[in-house]
Amino acid sequence: MSGESILRQYLHGKRDATENAEDEPSDDLGSFGWYRGIRDHPKSIELRKRDGSIVAIPYSWIEEFQFEPDAGITLLYRGQKTRIIGVNLNAEVRPSVRLFEGLARHRVPWVRESVHPVAASAAPTETHVERIDVSV
Repeated sequence: MSGESILRQYLHGKRDATENAEDEPSDDLGSFGWYRGIRDHPKSIELRKRDGSIVAIPYSWIEEFQFEPDAGITLLYRGQKTRIIGVNLNAEVRPSVRLFEGLARHRVPWVRESVHPVAASAAPTETHVERIDVSV
């Protein structure tokens, strides 16, 4: 990659179309993204709703992460809370990759609601986000 491309990426946050998807800093794991590099951390978490709306919350605002198997994941920030409801929210989707742990370690750039209801035949370790309630 040329110095000009690096400068363009730094200034505009865009990648050249010639770059491989392997160069992307995050993986799409279906219901959430995962930053691969140990030094790469997203500045905020995007909560992507089924209707197309997105809320971004800076990680620096989040005071507490809570996981309760029956209630889901709760993010507490600035006197508000957001709940992520689904199944297998702390299941290992691949070695050392779990949604809750990734949130707590600032490795998850986005979480998205599933478009379809959770299938009864889904794998027992597959994470599905059924609903995101922002500022409950």
